[in-house]
Parts: sequence; C-alpha cells; structure tokens
Amino acid sequence: MIWNRIRGEFIDVIEWLDESHDTMVYRFERYGNEIKFGAQLTVRESQAAVFINEGQLADVFQPGRYKLETQNLPVLSTLQGWKYGFESPFKAEVYFISTKRFTDLKWGTKNPIMLRDPEFGPVRIRAFGTYVMRIKDPVTFIREICGTDGQFTTDEITSQLRNLVVSRFSSVVGEAKIPVLDMAANYEDFANFVTGKIGPEFEAYGLELTKLLIENISLPPAVEEALDKRTQMGVIGDLNRYTQFQAADAIQTAAANPGGLAGAGVGMGVGLGMGQQMAGAMAGPWGQQGQAPQQQSAPAAPPPLPQAVQFFAAIGGQQAGPFDMGALQAKVRSGEINRDTLVWKDGMAGWTAAGQVGELSALFGAVPPPLPPG
Repeated sequence: MIWNRIRGEFIDVIEWLDESHDTMVYRFERYGNEIKFGAQLTVRESQAAVFINEGQLADVFQPGRYKLETQNLPVLSTLQGWKYGFESPFKAEVYFISTKRFTDLKWGTKNPIMLRDPEFGPVRIRAFGTYVMRIKDPVTFIREICGTDGQFTTDEITSQLRNLVVSRFSSVVGEAKIPVLDMAANYEDFANFVTGKIGPEFEAYGLELTKLLIENISLPPAVEEALDKRTQMGVIGDLNRYTQFQAADAIQTAAANPGGLAGAGVGMGVGLGMGQQMAGAMAGPWGQQGQAPQQQSAPAAPPPLPQAVQFFAAIGGQQAGPFDMGALQAKVRSGEINRDTLVWKDGMAGWTAAGQVGELSALFGAVPPPLPPG
C-alpha cells in the first residue's frame, strides 16, 4: 500500500494501450488521481484524452505526445487557480476516448413492420443489418452518455442506438411505398436515407453514424411459401408439357418397379386431367400471356343413346327377328315364344332357351307355364 502510494505520487507517464475491440471510454487509474507536474501524456491515433477536475470537464488532447505543464493545461490551470511556474503534483481524472470506428454493430426489427403493399395488400416485413459509428465529440459523449463510468463499452449503448435505427427505418419504409418485391433493388437508397435521417440524433450523443447497411428484408413464412409456388409456376411455363413430362417420368419409374405400372397409369391419368384443367383455368379466354384471345371451343356433343337390346328367336323352325323387348313381350303373350324357345343376341356364345336368359325371365312372370302332361 505504501509503495503504491509513493509510486502513484510520482506517475510521470500517462497512456492507454487498448487491447479490446469494444471499449469506447477508459479512465486512467492511479492512486489518489495524483499526476506529477511535467508528466508525459501520450495520446495515440484514434484516441483523445479528456481531463476532468472535481467533476468539471477541463482540457482535451488530440493524438500526440504532451508534457503536462501550465502552458498546455489552460483550462485546468484556470480551474485550480495555478500561478505561473506552478510545479507541484496535481489531481485530475484522465479519460481516454476511443475515436476509432466500431464496426459490425447489429440492428434488427424485434416486431414485424406493417405495410400496405400495392400488389399483396397488407403485409408484415422484418429487416436486419449492421451499422458503423464512432465518437465524434468526446466532451459531449462523456457529458451525455458515459458520465463517470470508468470503462464504457459498446454493449452499454448499442440497444439504444438499435432502437433509433429501427424506429427511423420503419418510418422510411412506410413513407416510401415501394412494393415489397422491389425493395431488394433499393437497399442502398434506404440505407442512405436512414443514415441521413438518424445522423443528427447520433450527434446529440457525441457520435457519428458513418455507415448503415440493410442485409435483408423478409416476409412471413406463409407469404414466402406462396411466392415460391408462384415462382415455380413461372418456371414451369406450359402446364400441358410439364404434365406430359411428369407422365413420361412416372411410366419410366413404374417400369422399373414390378406391379407398379397399373398404379402409375391411374396416377398419370389423374395428373394429366388435373394439369389440363389448371392450364385451362389459368389461361382463361386470353390463352397464354402475350397471345391474342382464342375462340372458345364449341360444347362437346352428348354421346349417342344406348341401343335397345334385340334378340333373334327360333319360331316355327326358322330364325326370326331381331325383336326388342316390347316385340318379344307381344310374342310371349301370343304364345309364339315360350320359355323353351331358343333365342340369341350379339355377345351370346350360342342359342339358349328364353327361360334361361336372365334378361327375358321377367317376360314369363305373368304367363303361366304349360300344363304338365296328363
């Protein structure tokens, strides 16, 4: 303790070697804040040194090497009432300020920004990026931000600065009214405009916003998925050709899988039908984009009515007919045709008794069978 006090009273070299990457202000520590008159002060590039006397800001030193005497401590000399030729140790706090640029500081929207897009309607977007800042006015920064903090780092102020960036970015995007799909082409314009708008607010803290970058503006996952599908449709182009390609690919796949060709055929037919319907629905009356309207095709003619079933019959030992169901019923009533009469129609293998043909069994329901022999 005694050695530290003696050593502190004879401090004659004041300097700060910054080994960190985030320290903005560092207070030079020594015992009792005593500085030897004529001590050497070294301020390196990207630094500034501020002397504070009893809580009051005094002299500020830019990069260079100084011998602390009455001549180069005008403010401190005035505050302490030194007379010319004063050579005793004195007390003062020395703060080193890092004036280098602090890079890769993050910013991003915590909550989505609501916009009214001319193409998609109301949408929510998120954005994030980085910015670069430096201490421009050491005195203002100590007075407004740092205070008596002996080691002030970027972590202690980045939250506030991030809020400033996000707030102004939201205002700029809302006023720009640029479609979401065109924002990627305007990242640089957005960044420059936001930088100019936030600059005065940074200067109020003694800071300078030297660069702001927008890395990404994103949409909600559901909207991005819909856009991906829309992009796929644009890449596919002709749905009919695409469906034919899928069908051919399915046949090739099924051929390599025994037993799978039938299932592939069903799926191919369904897919082909759906593809044709989608192509027709998307094309509408104008057909493909950029082509003249096509005349609508005439409605398809209905299929022909099914023909009545007709039978030939063996009557009186000769072929007669053909007869439709009405004529056969009349023949049954007149007794010309009975259950044993041989009949034939297209598709039957041979002549068969009428009573054994299912289609004709109803004709004999109301006719009693012949009496059994006495």
